[in-house]
Amino acid sequence: MNRSNTSPTKKKEKESLGWIEHTIAGIAGSIERAIFTEENARKPGWLQGVDPRAKLGMFLAVILAASLSRSLVILIPLYVVILGVAYASQLPFDFFVKRVWLGIPFFAGIVIIPSIFIAGAPYLFQIPLGPLHLGVSIPGLSSAVVFVARVGVCVSLAVLLVLTTPWADLLKSLQAVYVPQVFILLLSMTYRYIFLFLHIANGMFEARKSRTVGRTQGNEQRRWISGSMGYLMNRSFKMSNDVYAAMSARGFSGEIRSYSAYHMTMTDWVALVGAIGVAVATVVAGRYI
Repeated sequence: MNRSNTSPTKKKEKESLGWIEHTIAGIAGSIERAIFTEENARKPGWLQGVDPRAKLGMFLAVILAASLSRSLVILIPLYVVILGVAYASQLPFDFFVKRVWLGIPFFAGIVIIPSIFIAGAPYLFQIPLGPLHLGVSIPGLSSAVVFVARVGVCVSLAVLLVLTTPWADLLKSLQAVYVPQVFILLLSMTYRYIFLFLHIANGMFEARKSRTVGRTQGNEQRRWISGSMGYLMNRSFKMSNDVYAAMSARGFSGEIRSYSAYHMTMTDWVALVGAIGVAVATVVAGRYI
């Protein structure tokens, strides 16, 4: 009696194609998230209307102040203000919060976990390990919570800046803080052509999936993956040479030019001064709390 509608052979074939489906889904998800980010940057929100140069100065000042803060009493109200600014900028609340807090507690926790046990008395509780006792100290736990909150606030600010600013405007605003041209050029070219290679990789995986009718062996799969990696690397090197030759033929001399012209308005100056005031108040209040 057959207890399953799926035969073992079909199940194995489905498992052998699982890695291709997951890879295609991951590539498509990366492209969709980037497109969704650009859509948010063009919404008629408050931050979207601020000059990119003023916006960069605002976020740099507040990030510096948040990184110097050592009190939850300061960090929690600051994060509430960030959520209010995200709401005023018409960003999806769940998307903004999940993008920050799904990974921050895990990675920040790994870094700060040892300090929970070595900070010293008083202890919240102790774990007996043979002749030794591993204690979770209250000062260590408090510092760990502050560290995670500080990282979360800083990352929230960085995500908010990226979500509300088109990539081209963000790169141009970096010139206002005298970032070397070569770094801006590398960032621009990387961002521009990474999507092209994502499309190429997506087409390769879809072609592989459409031509696979049976189960493939492990050595064949590894051979195809290594060949695909080599092809993409060779394609990237060739394209980089072709693009640079085309840029040089059109008069490129190493200086980045943009058609967009920005002018600081009174609203931009008020926003910049207000953000600097919040940063100064955060640093000053942190000394007394």
